[in-house]
Amino acid sequence: MKRRMILGDFVVAYLRKIGVSHVFGIPGDLALKLFFAMGRKHGLKMHTLSHEPGVGFAADGYARATGKIGVVCVTYGAGGHNMVNPVAGSFSERVPVLVFSGGPGEGERKLGTLIHHQARDIESQLRIYREVTCAATVLIDPRTAAEQLHEVVKTMWAEQRPGYIEIHRDMVGQEIEVPPDLIAWDGQLEFRPSDPRKVEEAARETVQMFNASRRPLLIAGIEIHRYKLSRELITLAERMGVPVLSTVLGKGAFPMDHPQYMGVQVADISAPPIVQRMNGADLTINLGCLKTDMNFGNQEPNIIRERSIWAVDCHVDVRFHTYTDTSIRDFVNALLRHEFKTRREEIHYADNLNHAEPAPPAAPLRVRDMLREVNAFLAAHPNYGVVAESGDMLFAGLDIRVPGGGLYLAQGFYASMGFAVPAAMGLQVGSDVRPLVLCGDGAFQMTGPEISHAPMLGANPIVIVVNNSGWQIFRPVAERPELLQIPPWPYARLAEDWGGAGFAAHNLSELRAALEAAHATRTFAIIEAAVAVDDLSPVTIKYIQAAARRSQAATPPNHRHRPPPSAPLEEKT
Repeated sequence: MKRRMILGDFVVAYLRKIGVSHVFGIPGDLALKLFFAMGRKHGLKMHTLSHEPGVGFAADGYARATGKIGVVCVTYGAGGHNMVNPVAGSFSERVPVLVFSGGPGEGERKLGTLIHHQARDIESQLRIYREVTCAATVLIDPRTAAEQLHEVVKTMWAEQRPGYIEIHRDMVGQEIEVPPDLIAWDGQLEFRPSDPRKVEEAARETVQMFNASRRPLLIAGIEIHRYKLSRELITLAERMGVPVLSTVLGKGAFPMDHPQYMGVQVADISAPPIVQRMNGADLTINLGCLKTDMNFGNQEPNIIRERSIWAVDCHVDVRFHTYTDTSIRDFVNALLRHEFKTRREEIHYADNLNHAEPAPPAAPLRVRDMLREVNAFLAAHPNYGVVAESGDMLFAGLDIRVPGGGLYLAQGFYASMGFAVPAAMGLQVGSDVRPLVLCGDGAFQMTGPEISHAPMLGANPIVIVVNNSGWQIFRPVAERPELLQIPPWPYARLAEDWGGAGFAAHNLSELRAALEAAHATRTFAIIEAAVAVDDLSPVTIKYIQAAARRSQAATPPNHRHRPPPSAPLEEKT
């Protein structure tokens, strides 16, 4: 950095200073100068996809996998508005994605005419992004532009949420002033500080409750991921000696093959041993767990405050006491400074797959058996990351066990379909880990074709397209099933046409062979796994049942109706 710099050069220098080396984007006329400034020979590595939603999901996957900031560059209006949904998902799930957007120049705006790509007025896009980011600004003043950018990024990192910076095209080449303290800055971003007195008091009260309890339980949430606390959580759990569960959104925050890990808790729709252990707990310590309907299994929250501790959103609730200004990082580290009464409990991993006999190798493929086979494949090939798509595969993924502390990504709360394939490529670009993707056919038809960019990105995901001929997660509650149909795509052939490898599997034997063949390929692969129209994952079935019960309870008796006979809700074994 220099005291005076061209804005485009400053953006590149700043991003490199904070450790960013990859940018995802699509060029557009109002962002061309910025786009090419970032992507020049000695700039940043630019990765393009076919459509802005894919770009957003890829940057999100990159940020989740690396723990760094994901960066996006798009054009104004048509590009920026296309990015809103992925950014909203990043906001909901606490992912730091920084969006750079181009914009019309000062001279164009002074003409008083509408600018192409414009919606309501020039500032509309900025106002929209203020709803889905923690900080948003337009750089228009050369004297303050550097500090404005820095403030957005500092806020993003402190809150682990997206930010937005709009740079109009006539500003990219403007000379700006860079403050001396920013030049001297070492590039390290800081998390939000806590009040040390409150942190210590919250930790002391927590330890007292824990040591007095008989059957305590530890639950890991998304903030363990976002605030880089997985190692500290392992140390804490081992000192406590208690079972560890994760939330839907926090899956992967604690190693899935650790002897103290029991699995994913989704309230009463968890695996039966998990439900039993949760019901028997006299103390539940929730670390970084958001209080969402997904985490409560689509049921009313059942929080027994005198038997629970919640540390999330920079405050800690210990029974009926609330400690504000207490970050999860400082709270966990404070706990590690105390002595715990170590428990000795026999702990067994639990999922929803083991209580039914597996199908014969030649029997028609079922989702349940597909998940077992994927788990066996991952155990034999432990260097994969897993990305689960929204829909049925989001719930199916809860029964996937990634060994060795491997990466696991899913939009466990916002649950936007179309996330998985682009996110998987972002994961591999950032971490160099090969992804295995679980994706339904409906979601694949949204963003799956982005896989054609994988060779240019140096990525080779294995994508299992679970083909049940439509958006069948809604089938149990759909009065007109024909509205769930989608066109049949030749998924395996498309993979080959796009430069990858394609396979089809109709039974376990074919799936096993396809997985091994895909593993052996150097390019990306699509495995079309054909299942019955009414076949769903075990957790999906239980989730739909819980949703139906909740809906029935909220509906006046004379307005209630049953799902149609063609929509069975029983769990098939």
